Amino acid sequence: MTMNTRKLGNQGLEVSAVGLGCMPMSQSYGPADEGESIATLHRATDLGCNFFDTAQGYGPLTNESLLGKAFKDRRDQVIIGTKFGFRFKDGKQVGAERASRPEHIREAVEGSLRRLGTDYIDLLYQHRVDPAVPIEEVAGTVGELVKEGKVRFFGLSEAGIATIRRAHAVHPVSALQSEYSLWERNLEPEIIPALRELNIGLVPFCPLGRGFLTGNAKRAESYPPEDTRHNDPRYQGAHFDANVQAARIVFEIAAAVQAKPAQIALAWLLQKGNDIVPIPGTKRRVYLEENIASEAVDLDAAQMKALDDALGTGKIAGNRYPDWIMATIDR
Repeated sequence: MTMNTRKLGNQGLEVSAVGLGCMPMSQSYGPADEGESIATLHRATDLGCNFFDTAQGYGPLTNESLLGKAFKDRRDQVIIGTKFGFRFKDGKQVGAERASRPEHIREAVEGSLRRLGTDYIDLLYQHRVDPAVPIEEVAGTVGELVKEGKVRFFGLSEAGIATIRRAHAVHPVSALQSEYSLWERNLEPEIIPALRELNIGLVPFCPLGRGFLTGNAKRAESYPPEDTRHNDPRYQGAHFDANVQAARIVFEIAAAVQAKPAQIALAWLLQKGNDIVPIPGTKRRVYLEENIASEAVDLDAAQMKALDDALGTGKIAGNRYPDWIMATIDR
């Protein structure tokens, strides 16, 4: 099977219209079964999905190894995006400490190449902007890695406009990865117009609101402490109640067009522009298949407007992260 493809930037990066976020296979959403995770990765390639998102920090240091194991016999069929930028010690991430000096980038890339079992990274992102390192140094180092053949394309994650422009002036940025979905619209006023001005693609993570927009959400306290939703402000107390009401339109439209709520949320994103490639995360084949099928869902103008209006800026209760994580975002 094949999927439609989309271009990210104008440097030659072309990927499936829907990618796969691999983080849940190693952390944040409860335990995962390695066999099912690998079967999900293989099923994705069978369905024409070729864009896979991982990071040094996922696990940490285990998610890349999982992809390396799964793709050792099909590396030429997949496009892998991974990320550097946090500090690690004894195999664990050191809080939100950043590490993006040139020597740290090179060390991280060598580790990622080893774990992925490959000699090149398709898309290398800075995971979070490091205030201690000028972005020009970061872009210059990645540019050197591109010339050396160890990296193909450069990306940023959760970067602000000034950082994006400064990085892009040194080495072309092909993609910005940031949270963007029906219930998180912070990119719309300034970031998305800037990306389009510079011809940089957008890779939205958490396009399903960490599962809230699937219709299966429970209150924060119903999740175990190791599940990220246990501490998610939008899943807590009165925020949860308000957000259930705001999201009702997703479920109503899903019923009307005989689709899953997740497919409505992804279809909305896909119809926001051909330069947008969402990476819904899952560790199970059944949800992967549902997510990929969203490409076939066509929302009309009235449905798009209803979704925009019901879930626009100011309609969702609570921050998207706890305060300590919000502090790492370059806005």
